[in-house]
Amino acid sequence: MMLMLRKILKIFIILILPFNAVFAADIPIIVIAPSKKAQSVSTVGTSVTVLDETFFKNSNELFLGDALATNSTSINFFQSGGHGQTSAIQLRGLPKRYSTVYIDGVKMSDPASPSNDFNFNHILTSQIARVEILKGNQSSVYGSGAIGGTINITTKKGKPGFQKNLQYNNASHATHNLSLSLSGADDNDDFYVGIERFQTDGMSAMTHNDEEDRYRNNTIVANYAHKFSDKIKFESNLRVAETYTQYDKELDTATADHSEELDALQSSSNISLVYEPNSQFTNKFTLANAYIERIAAETPNSGNTAQDNYYGTRYGFMYSGNYNFNLDNSVVFGFEREEDKMGYNKNMSGRKDDHAYVTSTYFDYQSRFTNNIYATLGSRFDEHKHAGNEDSHRATLAYLFDDKTTKLKSSYGTGFRFPSLYELNWLNSFKSSMKAETSESFDFGIEKSFLNSGLSFDATYFNIKYNDTLEGWKGSGDWSTHNFPGVVKSQGLEFDAKWLKSDQLNFGLNYTYTSTYDGAEQDDPDNSASYFMTELVRVPRHLINLKTNFKIPSYKNLDLSLNTKFSDDARDYGNGNRTWRDERLDDYIVNDLSIKYNLFNTYNLFFDINNILDEKYETVRDYSQMDRSFNFGIRRVY
Repeated sequence: MMLMLRKILKIFIILILPFNAVFAADIPIIVIAPSKKAQSVSTVGTSVTVLDETFFKNSNELFLGDALATNSTSINFFQSGGHGQTSAIQLRGLPKRYSTVYIDGVKMSDPASPSNDFNFNHILTSQIARVEILKGNQSSVYGSGAIGGTINITTKKGKPGFQKNLQYNNASHATHNLSLSLSGADDNDDFYVGIERFQTDGMSAMTHNDEEDRYRNNTIVANYAHKFSDKIKFESNLRVAETYTQYDKELDTATADHSEELDALQSSSNISLVYEPNSQFTNKFTLANAYIERIAAETPNSGNTAQDNYYGTRYGFMYSGNYNFNLDNSVVFGFEREEDKMGYNKNMSGRKDDHAYVTSTYFDYQSRFTNNIYATLGSRFDEHKHAGNEDSHRATLAYLFDDKTTKLKSSYGTGFRFPSLYELNWLNSFKSSMKAETSESFDFGIEKSFLNSGLSFDATYFNIKYNDTLEGWKGSGDWSTHNFPGVVKSQGLEFDAKWLKSDQLNFGLNYTYTSTYDGAEQDDPDNSASYFMTELVRVPRHLINLKTNFKIPSYKNLDLSLNTKFSDDARDYGNGNRTWRDERLDDYIVNDLSIKYNLFNTYNLFFDINNILDEKYETVRDYSQMDRSFNFGIRRVY
């Protein structure tokens, strides 16, 4: 009883405080999402959060996962320790494998990972221009895995003139970060080149150890575009992140620590040719590649080093077209051919490889029926080499009232996730019968602004369910993967409010309520305890983020921001030697303070105190999160 009262009190205290999040002025255009076509936010029926370059310029977050977790509803970010440790994002309460991530249009899931998901731990923010978070089923446009949603990341491009940028950070745990960039553009060309190095001595990943787990990240981004004529344009994008991580794996115990190291490489690249024969018709042809390599070395106390190498590669050819019938009707359509490859070498015993092809076609029709009603209807067909065929569909509706301050929105969609190469090849006893997971989702919401948009809110109800869950299973023999019967559900409420009170003061709040139900009929192989009819792991029912931004009138160049995050307790399971029994993650409140000062209109100085009250908390059972820490930095824009 006392625990419940404590939890209610925490939520109440946060909700009566000033609102969260700094928002720039209204964002007029969605660049890529949700239909791979520029579209006004006010006409979109899908629930979307957009973080633009202004946001990243004003944010001191070094890693993208941290920035997304506090500035969007329905995002739960968890991490197995400090910087560089394994991390993931859950959209609308669904496991990480049900969200797709794109960087400059390149799909970044890892074909060699167990569930074809993406690890957020290596994405730094200094080279990011824009992030678009699409919530709910997006498979009709973005294909396999986009059940909970899609995250589109766009890196920086050149702007007119010539710019040089420099940023340096010094933080707790011997943390240093240096980023440099050069960019520019003229009538026919634009370019951006950025390099960044981050390194830290870190902290122990696991709670019951006290050794330091170091991390290093070297990232380069290079983008170039050339306009041959008014009709033809060439575009290219490259991002490479080379990282080194010391980590603690689940088999660590309180009395023995192994020396584990992970060298990883993350790269994405593409070249595109854009052809616009007239103002109505746009064609884009793209060759894309994603490559993720992981080399894990483990040295137990015996001193004998074991090494596992994983290689995941994705090649893709993509064509997308956009045809405008008139001002009120248009269609986006496309064709994709994707080849996924996985390589695996365990303890240098010989490499094993496999691959799979996926061929896809899709269309998304957009229409304005009246001055107030906007609708989309989309469909997609995918053919997988091993897992058969899947089709997915999506419909959205937006009603914009005459005063332009109120919008009703709704979307319905079906989705799917094909088995990963890892799942198909994990002892592959069920390979011939394995099929895709399938889903359907629905949401409905209202957006409203007051006081000339100084005060606004966005409230959305969502409901998602999926079937044929792919999970590891230990039968009479060893582990394998197959489809389980039963329905898994997630439903909840997203609420986002902002109040731009004045030039000196603004507030905001984002709140997410999520209720999950795991109806997949699977059992714990270690103790025969059933996971059936339980909550999904690491999904708090209540997530709240609050931020207050203010300027002191007599010090107009001084900017202060206070952020408070509350996370409810959540179900998790024990790790490794601690067995797979159900356990609970405690709720927590974390407060962060950021101070920025503009010096001579040239230098931006900033100082952060993170986790001011030194809250001890976990987002993954037995893995520590950052204690009270300090961050000082300087930016120079030439």
